[in-house]
Amino acid sequence: MDPVLIVVLCVAAVIALLVVPMLIVTLPIAKKVYNHTLVRTDQEKWGRCCSDTTNEEQVQMWNTGCQWAEKYKNNMKEVSVENEGLKLFGEYYDFGSDKCVIVLPGRCESLMYSYYFAEPYRKAGCNVLVIDARAHGKSDGIYTTVGTKEGSDVREWIRFLENEQNIHKIYFHSLCLGTGAALVVMSQKNAPDSVKGLITEGCYTSFREVYKQHMVDDNRPLFPVLDMVMMKLRIHGAKISTHAPIRLVKRIKQPILFLYSRKDKFSLPEKSVKLFSSCSSEDKKLIWFDEGAHSHIRINNTEK
Repeated sequence: MDPVLIVVLCVAAVIALLVVPMLIVTLPIAKKVYNHTLVRTDQEKWGRCCSDTTNEEQVQMWNTGCQWAEKYKNNMKEVSVENEGLKLFGEYYDFGSDKCVIVLPGRCESLMYSYYFAEPYRKAGCNVLVIDARAHGKSDGIYTTVGTKEGSDVREWIRFLENEQNIHKIYFHSLCLGTGAALVVMSQKNAPDSVKGLITEGCYTSFREVYKQHMVDDNRPLFPVLDMVMMKLRIHGAKISTHAPIRLVKRIKQPILFLYSRKDKFSLPEKSVKLFSSCSSEDKKLIWFDEGAHSHIRINNTEK
């Protein structure tokens, strides 16, 4: 037998002996991590409730937001759209304006979390649309696709505002993962003319990067679990690479305001600077805040 072939076969055998046991051990871990963090495994998960009752700031934001919704309940009507066979739910607060903000919350959050971010827009003369993303709140769905299919859902909400509410000046306020959906819409060649701008808090360069930071923070094993989770996301329709914000912002022309905290452990400051530099919009601005955890900027810097 050819000596080279013998060497190749020996190397392949060694690799197989190392890889197969590793996969046997890590595949169940990856499945568990994926299902826990990115799959709605039951109807109660990611429902209309506070996502972290152990976090004092989160509870305060939740309570303040609910008070806002109660104050303006007479301006609200429940609304819905359908996309890809899923029924998606939202609440539309009509303050008599010709423009509207769509608040796009992050992973694990329902539309009730978005109440907290609505008041500055009401004061600025906007109507407010808060939505349950697919697989969140009352909306249908099991899998999150970190912006890919959620962007398609947002297009339906834009059509709702245009066709049913006669609104043609639309802004996004997005938090973390919500920015993924916003950028998918805004970066398309046929992006709706009605979308006039984006205010994003804690935008990440890529979902793989921000998810990696979450795994580090949770003391979870990275290799090969991280890559396995990303593979599962792709299987269910997420375009991790092509829809990474660091790529999408290169095609953005609309105005963008980036909000970041220097204490954000997930959307790291050095990555945020890189993302801002990559953005092609001629009307862009980056504002830094010294205080505030990920998605908790406003509660620590309310007036600013």
